[in-house]
Amino acid sequence: MRTFLLSLLAFLLAAAPAQADRVKDLGQFQGVRANQLTGYGVVVGLAGTGDDSLDYATQGVKGTVARFGLSLPPGINPSLKNAAAVMITAELPAFAKPGQRLDITVSALGKAKSLRGGTLVLAPLYGADGQIYAMAQGNLVIGGLGVEGADGSKLSVNIPSAGRIGGGATVERSVDTGFTASDHLLFNLHQFDATNAGRVADAIDGLFGKGTAAVLDGATIRINAASGGDARIRMMSLIENLSIDRAEPPARVIVNARTGTVVINGAVRVGPAVVSHGKLTVRVEEAPRIVQPAPFSDGQTAQEEASDISVEEEANPAFLMPRGTSLSDIVDAINRIRVPPGDLVAILEALHQAGALTAELVVI
Repeated sequence: MRTFLLSLLAFLLAAAPAQADRVKDLGQFQGVRANQLTGYGVVVGLAGTGDDSLDYATQGVKGTVARFGLSLPPGINPSLKNAAAVMITAELPAFAKPGQRLDITVSALGKAKSLRGGTLVLAPLYGADGQIYAMAQGNLVIGGLGVEGADGSKLSVNIPSAGRIGGGATVERSVDTGFTASDHLLFNLHQFDATNAGRVADAIDGLFGKGTAAVLDGATIRINAASGGDARIRMMSLIENLSIDRAEPPARVIVNARTGTVVINGAVRVGPAVVSHGKLTVRVEEAPRIVQPAPFSDGQTAQEEASDISVEEEANPAFLMPRGTSLSDIVDAINRIRVPPGDLVAILEALHQAGALTAELVVI
């Protein structure tokens, strides 16, 4: 199966025609981004799977009931098996307006075993500047399950101590992005590439006129824009839907040393090289025997060791990689010698050390 998939991948990469990419898939406008929100809250209504006596949960429950004018006597801590302290995270989209809804993730902070059936009590969500941008509340949806038997046996499916609330937060404050304050727009590519930056600028100039776009560096294009939000949004829409022929990426071989996964992009080339890969197997078999003493003698029963050592070497013929070998040729050669992922990594590293692999070898 692995051999078939590698061959199929090589065929698709070799046969796929070059196609244009939209500008919106190559980067994004500066300032038009999401912002992360975090908050602290209390989930109640749990079926005895809460935090018990965690101080964070105790203080949270006291603060929650204090909003309604109820105060607990000093030194009295509530039993919190039905409540849990949680952290709340959400993402505030660009240009989000008050009243819009956000999805939130709720995760147990302490030793709560499960949040199934719980309700998040009203909690504020803060931005990086310490300001409140949303309020969260609602019933949790838990994708995990955890059960425990009387004898201490446990069974857990997924993670029952974290869940989601769809539309569980309401935006209370919008983020001022300064979108219309400047006389220009900045478009940032996801990855540095001077060729792509130049092609994006040329496409913008071709649509709006020469001199509209200027390449500041290999990742940023400066665009002269008219004032006013309506004009800028319409201009951004036109720019995002422009199509360019993306430059071929740098040749890279990505190796995951932990899993043995190897990814080779289509720009990789191999120079003249001869590769020979052999496999040596040493097998040791132990077959101890019990030796009985002769009748009417003074001997004792003993164990006699018996070892059988064999060596098997699988001879694989060497193969030649000519100049300009492509990705499909590399995959075909690898399939012929049937090497496991670990040995494939060793071959690629050896080719790189020999100077025959025209690619950057990245080990993750």
